[in-house]
Amino acid sequence: MELSKFLDKIYPKLLSEKTKEKSERVILWIALISFIIHLLIIALIKFDIIFIYEPSNLLKNPIAAIYTPFSFILVYEVYLLIYYLPKSTSTYVSKQYEIIALIIIRRLFKDLSDLSLTSNWFNIKNDLQFTYDLVASILLFYLIYLFHIHRIKVYETIKNNKNYSSSISKFINAKKWIATALVPLLIFVALYSFLNWSIGVFQTSDTNPISFKNINNIFFEQFFNILIIADVILLLFSFFHTDEFHKVMRNSGFIISTILIRISFSVTGITNTALIVFAILFGLLMLVIHNKFEKQLVAERIAKNNE
Repeated sequence: MELSKFLDKIYPKLLSEKTKEKSERVILWIALISFIIHLLIIALIKFDIIFIYEPSNLLKNPIAAIYTPFSFILVYEVYLLIYYLPKSTSTYVSKQYEIIALIIIRRLFKDLSDLSLTSNWFNIKNDLQFTYDLVASILLFYLIYLFHIHRIKVYETIKNNKNYSSSISKFINAKKWIATALVPLLIFVALYSFLNWSIGVFQTSDTNPISFKNINNIFFEQFFNILIIADVILLLFSFFHTDEFHKVMRNSGFIISTILIRISFSVTGITNTALIVFAILFGLLMLVIHNKFEKQLVAERIAKNNE
C-alpha cells in the first residue's frame, strides 16, 4: 500500500502531461541556445579568435552545428518513449523506431559537412555512408508509417473474466514503476554523456579518452542497453497479464528488434544501416502477424458466442 502511494505521488511529477509540456519547452529553448552557441564557436575558431588544436569536424562547418540542437531534441524523444511506456507497448516500441530514424537523420547533418563532391563518390567511405543513410531514412520513414497504421488496428475482444481488469491494472502499475525508474537513469546517462562529449571536443586526440569515431552512438548506445533490460522485465511481467501465444511472440519480437538496434551501434557502414532497417522490418512483421492472429481469435469468439 505504501509503495502504491509512493508511485501515485512520484509518477505524476515525472511523467504527467504537464511535465511533458514543460520538458518540451525547456528542451526547445536549450536546443535553440545550443545551436547559436555552436555557431558562435565555429565562427570564433574560423576567425582565429579562439584556438583549438585539431578541432573536431563538428567545429569546422556551420552545417554541422545542426547536430547539437538535434541531439537535445533526441534526448526529449527518449523522454517521450518513457512517457508512453505505461500507456501502450506498441506506441513505446514505435518511439524506439522513431528515435533510431532520427539518429540517422542527425548523422546526415553531420556527414553533410564532410562530403567530398568528386567523381569517386562510391569509392569514398564517408560519401558511401551518406548514401546508405539517405536511402535508409526513406525506408525507415515508410516502415514506421506502416507500423503506425498497424498499431492503431486494435480489435475489440470479449472479456467477461473479472480477473482481466485486475491483471491489466497490475501490469500497468509495473510499467509505471519501470518508467519512473527510467527517468532518473535517462537524466544521469544524458548528463554523463554530455559532459564527456564537451570535454572531448576541446581536448586533443592524444589526451582525449573518448573515441569520436562513434560520436553518433554517444548516450544512445548506453540507453538502448538499459532499454533491453527494461523490455525483458516487461516481458516477464506480461506473463502475469496474459500467456496468449501471439502476444508473447509479439512482445518477444519487439525485444529482438531492440537488441538488433543496439547491435547496430557496434558496427559501421552498410552493416549498421542494414541492421537498423531489418530491426524495424522485423518488429513491423511481428505486429502485422499479431494483428492477424488477434483478428482471427476475435472472429472465433464472436462465432462461439453466436452459437
